[in-house]
Amino acid sequence: MKPFPLLFAVLLALSACSGLKYVPEGQKLYTGSKVIIKSPEKLPNQSALQTELESVITPKPNGSILGMRPKLYFWGRGQGKKKGLGKFLADKFGEPPVLLKDVKIKATSGLITNRLYNNGFFKGVVTNEVKTQEKTAQVNYTATTGEVYTIQEIHFPDRDTLVDKDIRATQPRTLLKVGDAYNLNTFTNERVRIDNELKNAGYFYFNPDYILFQVDSTLHNKINVYLRVKASAPTKATRPYWLDRVKLNTNYVLTDTTTRQPIIYKKYEYYPDEDVFKAKAITNATFLYPDSLFRRKRRDQTISRLMSLNTFKFVEIRFLPSTAGDSAGRARLDADVRMTQLKKKSLRADLQLVSKSNGFTGPGLTVSFRNRSALRGGEQLLVNGVVSTETQTGNGNGALGLTSYEYGINAQLLFPRLVVPNLPLLDVRLPNSDFQPRTTLGAGIRTVTRANYFSQNFFNLNYGYTFKTKITNEQEVRPIDITYVQFAPTDTFNRILAERRYLRTAFEQQFILASSYRYTYNQQVLEQRRQQIYFSGQVEGSGNLASLIAGSTGQTRNPPERGYTVGGQQFSQYLKFDLELREYYRISPNPASGNRIVGRLQAGVGMPYGNSVVLPYPRQYGIGGPNSIRAFAARGIGPGTYKPAPGEQTLNQFYDQVGDIRLEGNLEYRQDLVPYLKGAVFVDAGNIWLANEDPDRPGGKFNPSTFLKELAVGAGVGLRVDVQFFVIRFDYAIPLQAPYGTPDSKTGRFNLAIGYPF
Repeated sequence: MKPFPLLFAVLLALSACSGLKYVPEGQKLYTGSKVIIKSPEKLPNQSALQTELESVITPKPNGSILGMRPKLYFWGRGQGKKKGLGKFLADKFGEPPVLLKDVKIKATSGLITNRLYNNGFFKGVVTNEVKTQEKTAQVNYTATTGEVYTIQEIHFPDRDTLVDKDIRATQPRTLLKVGDAYNLNTFTNERVRIDNELKNAGYFYFNPDYILFQVDSTLHNKINVYLRVKASAPTKATRPYWLDRVKLNTNYVLTDTTTRQPIIYKKYEYYPDEDVFKAKAITNATFLYPDSLFRRKRRDQTISRLMSLNTFKFVEIRFLPSTAGDSAGRARLDADVRMTQLKKKSLRADLQLVSKSNGFTGPGLTVSFRNRSALRGGEQLLVNGVVSTETQTGNGNGALGLTSYEYGINAQLLFPRLVVPNLPLLDVRLPNSDFQPRTTLGAGIRTVTRANYFSQNFFNLNYGYTFKTKITNEQEVRPIDITYVQFAPTDTFNRILAERRYLRTAFEQQFILASSYRYTYNQQVLEQRRQQIYFSGQVEGSGNLASLIAGSTGQTRNPPERGYTVGGQQFSQYLKFDLELREYYRISPNPASGNRIVGRLQAGVGMPYGNSVVLPYPRQYGIGGPNSIRAFAARGIGPGTYKPAPGEQTLNQFYDQVGDIRLEGNLEYRQDLVPYLKGAVFVDAGNIWLANEDPDRPGGKFNPSTFLKELAVGAGVGLRVDVQFFVIRFDYAIPLQAPYGTPDSKTGRFNLAIGYPF
């Protein structure tokens, strides 16, 4: 076909897709509207005002792409058809034409005028203009704002009633400021603020609708604001309430007709289930006190604390006017706290695909036992038995054939409180937090066998505290984190260790006496935010106290290069710092949208000193793999520019390509495709380095002047099957740069993983 006829055919097809031939005779297709703002001066919030004014425009025109309206085209193709492809496409993808006659111009002008008033433009005027073409029409609105009205005076209630006094007490925290422009949203939020403060001052029956703002706008572009309590507000709404009886029912069911007699414990009417709970466990999580003023924040705190015990399916609190009198004439409420229990004990088994950061993947079986109140104080006892067999994938040259077997058992006892001595400056209940603090005691035994290389028995004991002061903030203090590893190498691995002094030291010094602190700030729980920040920082130290004690008691190093020992075992000494920063930015204002840009930066430094010249093997960094630099194999990068000999790389990377310093950055764009399927485009960069020179790994030491040139870089695309409760991820990545320069192979890597990488 010649070019001109082909071009003519394409233009003809595009013209048909415009859908204009399906517009009824004598009608105009509505193509949308715009709002033009005219103001005597530059508006500081013009962009936000523009968005608000345009939000009231209806109806929405037919969707179009480069002048084409495929939905209108499909609708037209199905007209007059009762079956067939045209009917199917019309029903599935089509939409009828939106016509000019469907546009209520006068009503829309009124809505725009109303929005101008809401933003302080009391003299705003809205005009409209219809622009027509042969088959289409557009409606434009011009909003002439005039000068904005600003607040000149604010007057809080001046009566001598109790409710007016309490409202006046909130004035220092008011959202209304002299000199600010009038804004209806600010006034609405001020009512909610006052109601919230009154709710925490005993006003159980008050609500925001009882607050009235009287605005005097007779002044020249100025307003005086008078805040009042409506005369129609009922008496019960204008008086504070005190709590009288507080009932605690720990085993409530919907058919509960409680006939049991309560016990009186700390003035609570406690309906016991002594097989599961001690009374103290429940009252420690209850912040509603008999003979105290009702405060809504204490109600919310009680629900949050009781639910975070993880022993209840539901917690409900009902308040009723008390029948008991009060000699002081105060109004009273009775509180009924109803708790529906979860099953106390459970046993489950999970068969899963294990995928580890070091590249080992394979089937695993976990059997878990849970007791939700092991010591009758809401303590959670978790016991897990694990068995798995795994094979490590290679670096692009096929599978290693290296097999790992693992089995073990671990247990955790979680106390719903801080188990610490009474301290003068610390209330261990953290009464101002909505979240239950926890103390964790854990222990475990695990055996790992790397076929033909070595076996290790891991013994772990830890003790620590976790607590939150806000929904976004969490802190973990772990003063005791002891790991002891029994190491049994094969003759083959012994020969490798004999040739690599640093590697031998890393495997020998696996008696770790660590303590750590971790702080996490996570805005992902604030789902409505378009921009969410995640930050985690951790510092860990090991062996410092043991070294101090050994040195002060006159212990000698035997031999000198081995360092001090505890019980005849050499221990590790190091400081380790880890930082992780993520940012999630949603492209669309719709909170349900998955279209977002996500970035992550990770940095870690482990500094061995004193008793150690290298970090113990379990604490060293590896990089690469499905959750890291996806164009390279797990632990297939670094340290530094080190590159194993071609014949050794697939054999050595699992133990040789590790380091003391890590820097990694990732950037990813995620896009909704169809329901439950998302796409992604990403780029990853990073590397690891050694803190001290290792002659067996030349180029591995960190150099501040060259480290940026030593980053491995990869890029790729991915698909994610996301059904909310689990995610299956497929990523394909191509190496762009290796730490030592041009990658040996530009062949891409396919990654299959569970969950998002970050």
